Amino acid sequence: MSLPTITPADAKRLLDQGATLIDIRETGERAREHIPGSQHGPLSQISGDSFEDVSAPIIFHCRSGMRTATNAGKLKEAAPCEAYVLSGGIDAWKRAGLPVVSDQTQRMASGRRMMVAGGSAVLLGVLLGIVISPAFYLLAAFAGAGLSLGGGAGWFGMAKSH
Repeated sequence: MSLPTITPADAKRLLDQGATLIDIRETGERAREHIPGSQHGPLSQISGDSFEDVSAPIIFHCRSGMRTATNAGKLKEAAPCEAYVLSGGIDAWKRAGLPVVSDQTQRMASGRRMMVAGGSAVLLGVLLGIVISPAFYLLAAFAGAGLSLGGGAGWFGMAKSH
């Protein structure tokens, strides 16, 4: 089951005609940046009756379009009306020169923080291994193993918000 994609320009036209834009990203991601007038409907909370009061077309979006494409079946089931996926997500919306509201004082999403920390640890281990001692390659191996195992299990202990 899939939903048709829609370009940012076509989405803007539909929104101007009364369509509803649903941001499926989680709260932290949306707090840093969102499309003005969009509604928040986190993917983790969407169910079959989430949008039962909506009759105008629905346009779902995430950051890059991957999350909406991957979950198009779930989104289609939750939409009681005509529904679309914003091709390229908020990233494509911005590239099209359309407005966003940004608050860079908000924390980066925990998954992204974990990627930055893990990638930095791998890079540091490799650089120290080259410059100081090959023993530092163990740091890179440990960080890489942690990221790989966490990705496979879907759980990153260090990425949990407190």
